[in-house]
Amino acid sequence: EVKLVESGGGLVQAGGSLRLSCAASGFTSDDYGIGWFRQAPGKEREGVACISSIDGSSYVVGALKGRFTISADNAKNTVYLQMNSLKPEDTAVYYCAADKAKVIRETINAPPARAKDLEVWGQGILVTVSS
Repeated sequence: EVKLVESGGGLVQAGGSLRLSCAASGFTSDDYGIGWFRQAPGKEREGVACISSIDGSSYVVGALKGRFTISADNAKNTVYLQMNSLKPEDTAVYYCAADKAKVIRETINAPPARAKDLEVWGQGILVTVSS
């Protein structure tokens, strides 16, 4: 059974940084991707970034490029989301999710409803950016 556990959230002032971690376990295939999604109060869930286990390729949605980066430590089975220059509008519950690499990549920019079909989700972690 694949499990994902997020950590690293909390309260930060605008302009600050946070690094979220997604610790993964239970994968039985080498073909998987990890994606980060977020859901702000009163808004639909949206894709943030993803990374592939196949070739390490990564993707950050356009609006967040330059501030957010995604990386992986394969030895620790952990994916990180580094968030810099945080803004109050980045306040959200952040989730990591796993599925086949191609599916994750397609879902990051897909309509929010598509994300519901992803295979595994973490419990989510709150990030609050104060102004």
